[in-house]
Amino acid sequence: MNTDALLSWFRENARPLPWRERPDPYAVWLSEIMAQQTRIETMLPYWQRFLERWPTVNDLAQAELDDVLSAWSGLGYYTRARNLHAAAKALSERGFPSTAEGWMEIPGVGRYTAGAVASIAFNADEPLVDGNVERVLTRWHYITDDARAPATQRRLWELARAHLPPGRAGDWNQALMELGATVCSPRRPRCERCPLSAGCGAYRAGDPESLPNKPRKGESPEVRGVCGAWFSGGRVLMARRPDEGLLGGLWELPGQELVADEPEPLALIRAFSERLGLQVKPVARLGQVRHIFTHRKLTLGVWLLDGDGAPPPQHQGYSAARLVAPEELVELGVSTLARRSLELVGFGAQTTLFAAQPTVEYKV
Repeated sequence: MNTDALLSWFRENARPLPWRERPDPYAVWLSEIMAQQTRIETMLPYWQRFLERWPTVNDLAQAELDDVLSAWSGLGYYTRARNLHAAAKALSERGFPSTAEGWMEIPGVGRYTAGAVASIAFNADEPLVDGNVERVLTRWHYITDDARAPATQRRLWELARAHLPPGRAGDWNQALMELGATVCSPRRPRCERCPLSAGCGAYRAGDPESLPNKPRKGESPEVRGVCGAWFSGGRVLMARRPDEGLLGGLWELPGQELVADEPEPLALIRAFSERLGLQVKPVARLGQVRHIFTHRKLTLGVWLLDGDGAPPPQHQGYSAARLVAPEELVELGVSTLARRSLELVGFGAQTTLFAAQPTVEYKV
């Protein structure tokens, strides 16, 4: 792989991303966590807002988890936010590691992130393999084996280390990622603009789009669920999911998944009775929200419920439950799914909670 050609291309074509102008460990680490499975243009406003609100890792460590989840709302993959908060606490106590091994001991940091922060922030001679680098390497070396297979992944990490120019790891790793993101794209790669095309096996074979080889997974199962809006004194009842699991620690309109062909009204009555100790009467179905997770597709019915009374005496299966006024919604960590459910209810539309946000997929 032509080291000089790629680095020269990177110097001339690198996007002006703000953490490249401020390559300190905090800014780089934050960008890497936010960019996981998220487009740069989507995460960039979040990165900027986080740095404005919590300028240092110590500030972030002292923040309340609910505040962090609220600031993260709409970015998706909320396990990252919980790990980010836990990692900030660890980093504020230990300081920033300068090696990939040290970063691997930080919550939420895997092999890729460890290599990225160590090389970019400290210029440590550490390789990395993300989706962009995987695509460049499989095409360059014309690796036709299943890219997800452990043996192929081991080979890619070995190649990433073998190509790494000593003392230039930070720029090299960013150049590989930049090439994959802007030129060596999944569809219609612009090989005529690639500084590495002359030695690329996939380009010579005439089928770069066929790589990396990732056999299609089975269809995600369809899941049905239901949630309900119960009001008291102009406030709506919100429930906080357990910290662990899907959408952990986030607030939502209470409800549950449906069992087989269970009617939505009966499921709501059961959910509010068993989980919140409330007797409710479903009044009207306001619509439904369709949402795609990484492992399932959810259709969520949204209902208006009748009843006015005291706050719930229990919250079985939830970590908390409370009545919330419209202006308080911005203080809670609310997922895109919950926000869209609230939109159907027409609750809190005057707040910034409903500012335009991307629809993204979520996973545990």
